[in-house]
Amino acid sequence: MSTDHTALVAKVWNYAHVLRDQGIGYGDYVEQITFLLFLKMDEERSDLLGEGSIIPPAYQWASLRELEGNELRTHYEEILAKLGREKGIIGTIFKGAINKITTPANLKKLIGLIDDETWIGIGVDVKGAIYEGLLERNASEVKSGAGQYFTPRPLIDAIITVLDPKVGETVCGPFCGTGGFLPSAYEHMKTQTQDKEKIKKLREHDIKGIDLVPEVARLCAMNLYLHGIGN
Repeated sequence: MSTDHTALVAKVWNYAHVLRDQGIGYGDYVEQITFLLFLKMDEERSDLLGEGSIIPPAYQWASLRELEGNELRTHYEEILAKLGREKGIIGTIFKGAINKITTPANLKKLIGLIDDETWIGIGVDVKGAIYEGLLERNASEVKSGAGQYFTPRPLIDAIITVLDPKVGETVCGPFCGTGGFLPSAYEHMKTQTQDKEKIKKLREHDIKGIDLVPEVARLCAMNLYLHGIGN
């Protein structure tokens, strides 16, 4: 990860320490970042790339931007509940979502922090690297058990190189955690062909992850989304 991207991870992560003083754990912080990043990048996909939003207008990022106080908190909680009933990757990310940043001022500060950055304007690999940086910070800060969900990138890449999965094969992580192996497998396989249909099938159907812990499956779905995998 470059110095600039490391600095961005540090910027986003530093606010976790403020919320920690309010009783919000690091894992919960990463989870809340997941919800908010998705909403912000959905807006950017529409505005910057001309892709239609997949979120109903009343629950898009813009609906949060001007609100404050209890009105902001209530609306954010309504968004989480609504999107948790959707299908596809939206439903996976927001299923059972609960707002744990109950102090409106903290929620407003976090929204402003995310709103100040243009996430979709940087490469998919960079967005993924930033998110993995947050997961790595979480694993290092939470000494008890968090490491089970995070494997260092050099080790992941080495294992994928040895396994050498081929285009046309299906890669499945049966205990995928936050999904670190899946983007590495995708990047390894997509270089093997220039066929757009094969790459589309790889991206949308051939990379799969399963985890029994809903909160972890949510983080995996967001990780794949940031790497341009899934639908």
